Amino acid sequence: MEEAFARLATMPFEDLGFAKLDHHRGIRCGFPEVVFGDGKTREQVLAIFERCAAGESNVLATRVAAGVAEAICTRFGEAVYHADARAVTLRRAPRPRTPGGVVIVSAGTSDRPVAEEARVTCDILDLSVQVFQDVGVAGLHRLTASLDAIRAADVVIAVAGMEGALPSVVGGMVACPVVAVPTSVGYGVGFRGLAALMAMLNSCASGVTVVNIDNGFGAACAAARILNRASSVEA
Repeated sequence: MEEAFARLATMPFEDLGFAKLDHHRGIRCGFPEVVFGDGKTREQVLAIFERCAAGESNVLATRVAAGVAEAICTRFGEAVYHADARAVTLRRAPRPRTPGGVVIVSAGTSDRPVAEEARVTCDILDLSVQVFQDVGVAGLHRLTASLDAIRAADVVIAVAGMEGALPSVVGGMVACPVVAVPTSVGYGVGFRGLAALMAMLNSCASGVTVVNIDNGFGAACAAARILNRASSVEA
């Protein structure tokens, strides 16, 4: 009884003074609140991560500096730092995978950090995920070599910088939802991803969804919403 009252005291949010943790987000949205590390102090990230870890949900922190990640992993021995993705995960308990699968395709090796952020997020959200890297349009045969596996996906996340053409190509080859992620990779007139973003928003492949520049996390959350809804309807 005391434990139940203690949990009720922190719902629907917990006020830490500098942050109000939304403990009901998992109930409303299908996945819990995530810690965005950029712009926060080490102490703030640790405090938020600790309170998120006090529950039963998996914990994810994105855009985490290496020093902050080290502090989290020291505090939580089971936490994992994904250096390429700049993310830290803590899996609280084994859970069944959501029905359906996500395929991530990235145009170039330089897009890997964003693709990895998407992959790590998919994994901690209990989505089955497969990744095909360096399959951009400059060598289209690299993409078509994996086309059967890509077409078998329930959601495709397409990550690209430069001119941002990859999502349009993929969108014209698959029937499932395609979530496009522009990256800040490229030379001068790429404008740190703005050129790729505008190209994706103007895609001639109907129905391609676009998230913000470098937002692999957001693309994975979009995939989770799609698959969670589909599995609940089927049930």
